Amino acid sequence: MTPLERLEQLNIDLAEVRAAISAVLRGAQEYRIGSKSFRRADLGLLYEERTRLEREIADIENGGMFRAVYFEGR
Repeated sequence: MTPLERLEQLNIDLAEVRAAISAVLRGAQEYRIGSKSFRRADLGLLYEERTRLEREIADIENGGMFRAVYFEGR
């Protein structure tokens, strides 16, 4: 999977997680994403997954987790 394809999939996953969070907050008793089912008690897991996806997207958009830096000597 190319980085662009990975980014597209992550954005799709993030949209699904956001929809699940929204549905649960509006009172849905259960929400499905693919084969996974979430209940109100799982709201914390959904928040964690949203954060993970947002970080991974940011890493890809910002060039990965490694950056070139230059430190001037004394």
